[in-house]
Parts: sequence; C-alpha cells; structure tokens
Amino acid sequence: MSKKLTKIAVLTSGGDSPGMNAAIRAVVRNAAYCDLKCDGVYRGYQGLIENEFIELGPRDVKNTINRGGTFLKSARSKGFMTKEGRQKAYDNLMARDVDALVVIGGDGTFTGASIFSKEFDIPIIGIPGTIDNDINGTDYTIGYDTALNTVVEAIDKIRDTASSHDRLFLVEVMGRDAGDIALNSGIGAGAEEILIPEENMGIERLLESLDKSRKTGKTSSIIVVSEGDQIGKNITEVANSIQTRLPDYEVKVTVLGHIQRGGSPSCSDRVLASRLGVGAVDALLEGYSNIMVGIEHKKIVYVPFDTAINIKKVLDKDLIRVADIVSS
Repeated sequence: MSKKLTKIAVLTSGGDSPGMNAAIRAVVRNAAYCDLKCDGVYRGYQGLIENEFIELGPRDVKNTINRGGTFLKSARSKGFMTKEGRQKAYDNLMARDVDALVVIGGDGTFTGASIFSKEFDIPIIGIPGTIDNDINGTDYTIGYDTALNTVVEAIDKIRDTASSHDRLFLVEVMGRDAGDIALNSGIGAGAEEILIPEENMGIERLLESLDKSRKTGKTSSIIVVSEGDQIGKNITEVANSIQTRLPDYEVKVTVLGHIQRGGSPSCSDRVLASRLGVGAVDALLEGYSNIMVGIEHKKIVYVPFDTAINIKKVLDKDLIRVADIVSS
C-alpha cells in the first residue's frame, strides 16, 4: 500500500459471536498505540452504506471485553451485494478519510470484503468471528470456545433429567455445514452418539447402536445432533424414526438455538480476539490487504480471503475416532 495509513474503520457483520467486542477493543487500542485514528461502523456493511460511523478511542471501548454480542451491532445487507451499494459505502469511507477497513465476521463477511477490496483498491483485513469454527486457515474462530462451553453446560443439565427419567434426549446444536460444535461438545459432555454433516452415520447404524446400548443396560442416552446432519430432514424426523423403531426409549428433543451465540466470552475467546484484533492492525501497517488474520499452532498467520472462503475446513478425523471409542 503506497498511501500512508492515518485512519482505519472497524465493523462487525453476519451472525454475532462472543468475543467480537474484545476484537473491536483490540483493533481500537492498537490503532491508538500506532497513532492511527479509528472509526467504528454500526450495523456492518449496511452501516457503511447509510453512513453510520462513530469515532472510537481507547476509553470508548472500556468495559467491553467481558460483553457478549457486538456493541457495533450487526446486520445483513442486500444493498452491499450491489455495485451501487458498494459505491455508496466507498464514498462514505472516503468522505471520512478512512484509509483501510477491518471486518469481523464469517465467510459471508469475507466474501463481501474481498469483492469490495478488489473493486475499489481499499485495504481490508478480516478477523474470523463465528461460533461454527468453519473458516479455513485458522485453528479457531472467535466465539467458538464460548459456544462449546455453553453447549456442554446445557447438555450436563439435560443429562440430569435424562438419567432421572430414563429418557433418550436428542440435542440439536448449531453447525449447518460444519460439525465442530457437535463433535467437540459431544465428546466433552459424554454423548452416546454424535451426528455431524461431514459423516453420514445412517439411520440403521444409529438404531443398531441405540438398541445395543439398551440391551447392555443403558436406560438413558444423549445424542448430539448438528443442525446440518444428513440422517433426517430435521431433528424431529430423526426422533420420530427412533421412537417408531425402538419404542422402549422415551425420546425427547431439545434445540439449543441462539443460546449458543450469547453470553460473556470465555477467557480463551477474549485472548484470541485480542490477539487477532492487534494482528489485524499490524497487518495493515505491514501493507497487507484482502487477507484474514488467523491463528495456527498458536501463531498469527495471514490467509488470503480466497483461501479462507473457498477451501472447506477439514474436520479432525482423530476426534471422530475418539468419539467412537469413548462413547462405546
């Protein structure tokens, strides 16, 4: 980047995740540390179009590291999907003398950022913020660890009532295209079965496993189901199949839903968000653009948006083996 960097802007886009505020805080404070001005943009890309900017300094982000969600708000923006909308967003950035942009979100956020950066030659750095942990090029995304802990705590409580009443509970967790939450929370909570989109277990194998468990003395069970699992159209269909074929089980369904996105971020997510927020500003100062700041093997890495967006993250096969062994 040839132009001297004097002012940046930061926004959050897509689904919220615990730790986004910590990432904003780190961006703002590293900007101040490096003598850069910083604007916050309300409501993501829609805020860019509608000129919803606010000046942010170190004191403006105090007492935010412990807060869930995003104080800058988030929104989907159909307008940003059009050339006219992006032109308006760019004009608003130029009117405020913003030289570069930091965006916090998932693959949809990065897709928009990549198009915008190439179209108007404006430096953009992405920070991965999504509970699904489905972004390629980073070991963890902001919010994932907090969501895992939320899910495990919920399953622990469900297990209490499952054991008390000899019930089989199907617990649906988020993860339409990625089974990280289901697989890791299922292992952590001691689930008897884990259904994920990457592995089609098949209804017959599931029924066989449950029937075997019943015959060996298990009177209650927990099945963790990723919302993108391939066995049935939805978790209710899976539950009905089990109830019909194995009538000895009393089958109940719990959908955790958006509870997984809320809550105060874990220490791990606060540290991760702080590292990535600082890393995003460092990347801009080093002249990078159109990349995501990620973390691999505890080290900050720079990953092209195209790599982060277009290459599917591979689920850890060793964890699938562990799940099969410890659930038997």
